[in-house]
Amino acid sequence: MTPKIVTLEEKNLVGFSTEMSLLDNKTPELWKAFRQRSKEITNRSSDDFISLQVYPLDYFQEFSPVKKYIKWACVEVEDFDAVPEEMNSLVLKGGLYAVFSYKGTAQNAQAFFQYIYGEWIPRSNYNLDDRPHFEVLGAKYKNNDPDSEEEAWIPIKAK
Repeated sequence: MTPKIVTLEEKNLVGFSTEMSLLDNKTPELWKAFRQRSKEITNRSSDDFISLQVYPLDYFQEFSPVKKYIKWACVEVEDFDAVPEEMNSLVLKGGLYAVFSYKGTAQNAQAFFQYIYGEWIPRSNYNLDDRPHFEVLGAKYKNNDPDSEEEAWIPIKAK
């Protein structure tokens, strides 16, 4: 599993966010609420949906399933001129990312991410960078379908 190394341009995102942990996973509720209102966003710059995580600095150094992080259900927008009521905005800073393709269900993604963080990063010429991690849920994404495809964007910097 070899990623593409990509320099991402800054992006404007709009959506819902909530604090959670792996043990207190609120992802289904977050996405249900966002999907119900996503049509209110009138200035989208892409048809893709983005599932984004903002981790604390020490999240990967001392991993624990009870550690909290911020999860976003969002889309990319041209600007923040028309943010729907109760939605939040986020500027995703640009930078270097390792982009991995994933095919399968969310339930089977644990081994995929364990490989990235436990094997690929330590063996690569990169360290994790302190920027959001995200998945792009494009045209081939099908929730809970084994044929679903998405991209995992992991922020990196040279060792």
